[in-house]
Amino acid sequence: MKRFIAIATFISILPFTGLALALDLDIKSHQLPNGLKILILEDHALPICTYFTFFKVGSRNERPGITGISHLFEHMMFNGAKRYGPKEFDRILESNGGLSNAYTTNDFTAYFEDFPSDKLELIVDLDADRLENLLLNDENLASEREVVKEERRFRTDDSNEGKLEEELTAAAFQAHSYGWPVVGWMADLDAITREDCVNYFKTYYAVNNATIIIVGDVNPAQAVKLIEKYYGHLKPGPAIPKVVKNEPEQKGERRVWFRKEAQLPAFMTGFHVPDVQDEDIYTLDVLQIILTEGESSRLYKSLVYDKQMATNVWSFYFWTVDPGLFYIYVGMKPNFTTEQAEKVLYEELEKIKNVRRR
Repeated sequence: MKRFIAIATFISILPFTGLALALDLDIKSHQLPNGLKILILEDHALPICTYFTFFKVGSRNERPGITGISHLFEHMMFNGAKRYGPKEFDRILESNGGLSNAYTTNDFTAYFEDFPSDKLELIVDLDADRLENLLLNDENLASEREVVKEERRFRTDDSNEGKLEEELTAAAFQAHSYGWPVVGWMADLDAITREDCVNYFKTYYAVNNATIIIVGDVNPAQAVKLIEKYYGHLKPGPAIPKVVKNEPEQKGERRVWFRKEAQLPAFMTGFHVPDVQDEDIYTLDVLQIILTEGESSRLYKSLVYDKQMATNVWSFYFWTVDPGLFYIYVGMKPNFTTEQAEKVLYEELEKIKNVRRR
């Protein structure tokens, strides 16, 4: 980790941690002539399935003026199509014992359903219908725009936690699209038009930009036949616009103070780290655990127990297509300053650096 951004502020953030495990799985892989990729893991332990559709598009693929459109589409995709009309997707799925959800990241958008395994063909039909015939009209856009704007208010504008993360990210990236929030800027959400949505959908929601993953009580050969039946006639979309890795090298520390009403101060520090193709990502996964995973971790023990400066300490790190950030958060106790806790944090990091050199 060569460069960093530090932020001291009067707010806090909720933690997220993750651990990737290498497993020896018998995954069946297939690709349709139109470019749709299929991965299937057969597991008959229970009569259920999980069906994921990943689209290789996230906030990384946006531009100023339409930031947040990837997340907006996460909502738009549930508004009906040709065979299954408005609000029918979840109604039909849930009436057949299933459930669905979706999420958007910097790098991709994912949709998934959990359901009884004998309903697989229904699920394939539901998902193929909205990919082929999604209802994109001004009424749906206006409705979902307001839903997304309210989500932004709740999670960012009116949230100490969300605003801190947004300020950190904006300071960390001066040129790259990772610098704007996945939820988008409010002015851009207001400006997105139906034409923007149609162009976006044609470009990124194409079979050649999608991967379907099925796990559970499924026969791989039969599943591929079903997907060929409902997706095989769809034509691939245009070439995906290239995202330029245009972030200039950071030459020194960047520090932002953000003041917002709260009971206690807090701060986050972000370190620039390599992309998912770099072998150091595994080291960073381990480092995240060593630093803040559990009450015996180095930073938690030092700042919360030994010095009793902080109420909580955590870190999170996501694998990203382009170089991203490693975050460390410290929530303060009364009568201590963020400067004092920051000094302890860097002392602990230096200890780890010195251990590595031995």
